[in-house]
Amino acid sequence: MNPTRLPPVARPAVSGARGARRGVSARIDAMVRISTVFLAIVLSAPLALAQRHSLTAISPDAPEGRMLQQIQQELDTATQLSLLEQFAAQYPKNENIAWVYDQLIAAYAKAGQSDKVLETGQKLLAIDAGDVATAQQCLKAAEAKKDPELVLKWSVTASDAARKVLKSPQPAAEDEVEAWKRDVDYARQVDIYTDYSLYAALLQSTDPKVRIELGEALQTRSPQSEYVPKLSQPLFLAYMQAGQSDKGIAFAEKCIGANQASEEMMLAVAQSYMDKKLADKAIAASEQAIQSADAKQKPEGVADADWQTWKTQIKGRASWIAGVSYAAQSKWAVADKSLRAALPSVQGDKNMLAEALFFLGLANYRIAESGQTERAGDALRFSEQCAGIPGPYQVPARTNVRAIRAKYRQQ
Repeated sequence: MNPTRLPPVARPAVSGARGARRGVSARIDAMVRISTVFLAIVLSAPLALAQRHSLTAISPDAPEGRMLQQIQQELDTATQLSLLEQFAAQYPKNENIAWVYDQLIAAYAKAGQSDKVLETGQKLLAIDAGDVATAQQCLKAAEAKKDPELVLKWSVTASDAARKVLKSPQPAAEDEVEAWKRDVDYARQVDIYTDYSLYAALLQSTDPKVRIELGEALQTRSPQSEYVPKLSQPLFLAYMQAGQSDKGIAFAEKCIGANQASEEMMLAVAQSYMDKKLADKAIAASEQAIQSADAKQKPEGVADADWQTWKTQIKGRASWIAGVSYAAQSKWAVADKSLRAALPSVQGDKNMLAEALFFLGLANYRIAESGQTERAGDALRFSEQCAGIPGPYQVPARTNVRAIRAKYRQQ
C-alpha cells in the first residue's frame, strides 16, 4: 500500500447516506411539535344576516295555512319542532317550505343534530342555491361531525354561494344599496371562514392523505388566502408521511422561494440536493436553515430546554449536510469545521455518525498532507471511531486507519 495516498475504495459516494435520509422523517415528526406553535388560527365570527326566507300569505282556510299559524303560535319548542317536521313531510311543495326548512335548520343546529342540519340544508339549498347563511350552517355541522370529506364538500358549497354574492352588482335603487353592502360583507366573511375551515380540518386530521386533499383544495380555491402560508409545514409533512417525497420536496422548494418554508423543509431540500450530488445547492440550503434557526425567536409556551433541543437538531443536521457536501468538493477545511459542529447532534444515528466520522478522518488526513501534520492524530482518531461502526463506511475506514498509521507512524 502506498502510504502517501488513501486508496480509492476509502471514499464511498457522498450521496450514499440512505440510512440518514430515512432519519429525516423521524426527526421531522419530532421537531414539528415545536414548529406548529407558530401556526395561529385567527378569525372573527361572521355576522348574522337578517332572515332570508319569510312567510308568504297564509290562508287560514287551508290545512297547511292553519298548521303554519299553529307553528307560529306554539310556545313549546319541542312541539313546534314536531309541527315543523310534520309540515315538511306533508307539504314539501308548499310555497312556504323554504321558511319551514330555515326554522328546522336553526332548531337542529341549536340541538346539535348535525345530520339533520345537513339533510335539511341540502333541501333548502336545492330551492335557493344562493343561501349563504344556510351553506355556512351546513359547514359548521360538518365541522361538528369532524368529517373532513364533509368539511371539504361544504366549504366548497359555502364558498361558491358567497362568491356569487361577492360578484353581484350594486343595485341601482338607493334604498337597496345598504342591504346589498351588508350581504356582500357577510359573504366576504363566510368566504374567509371556508378557508379557515379547510385549514383547521387539515390540522385536526391524522391521515396524511386527507391533509393533502384539504391542503391542495385550499391552495387551488384560495391561493391568496391568509391560511395558505400557514399550511406550508403541515402540508409538507403530509406529503412526506404519505410517501410522496417528490411532491414534498417540490412543494418545499416552492415555499422556500416564497419565503414560507420552515427549517425542516429547508433541510429536506438540502438533503435532496446532496443525494443528487448538487453540492453547492445543498450547502446553500443548509446554511439557510442554520441562519433561519438562529434568527427565530422562541415561541411563547415552549420550554427553554425544548427550544434549545430543536435548534441543536436543526443546526446539527444542517452542518452534517454541509460538511458532507463540502467533502464532495474536496474543501477539507470547511468540511472539517461543519462536521465537527454536527457531531453532537448525530450521535443517535449510526449512519449519519459513521459518515461524519469517515469524512472527518479523510478531511484531517488531507489537511495533514497539506502541511499541518499535527492533524494526523485527529485523522486517525476519527477513522478509528468510524471503523468501529458496522455499515458501508467500516471497511474503507479500516483501510484508512492502516494508511494513516503507516504514513505518520501513528499508533
